[in-house]
Amino acid sequence: MGEINVVPYIDVMLVLLIIFMVTAPMLSQGIKVDLPKASAEPIQKEMLTALILDIDQQGQMYLNIGDPELPLTADRVLEVASAAMRREPERPVVVRADTAVDFGRVVEGMVLLQQSGATKVGFATQPPVAEARPRAQR
Repeated sequence: MGEINVVPYIDVMLVLLIIFMVTAPMLSQGIKVDLPKASAEPIQKEMLTALILDIDQQGQMYLNIGDPELPLTADRVLEVASAAMRREPERPVVVRADTAVDFGRVVEGMVLLQQSGATKVGFATQPPVAEARPRAQR
């Protein structure tokens, strides 16, 4: 009786595993931003396709659409965000700004997002570090 030779299938599986291991780190791109600490609810699953505006320490703006590592001018942010909002008007919009950025620059980014058609703009924060709390006295 003929038997199925599984060795070629194992080889293919190992090659696919290596491909996924090499490409997975490339998928997590972004700009290094030191987010402010705040107690807030985590982002829900549907927020994973959000339009994200990153503002780094120097005040440069980046969008997670197109080339996320390319700094954009205010006009370009408005153009790209407007196109994204026309395609998906209900798309959630999030601003991730470094703590060292001037608040005026963050407001400028929010205004650009609102001009592009975003009705709600959220802020991304990091949860605060758990502090040691004193025990309640008995």
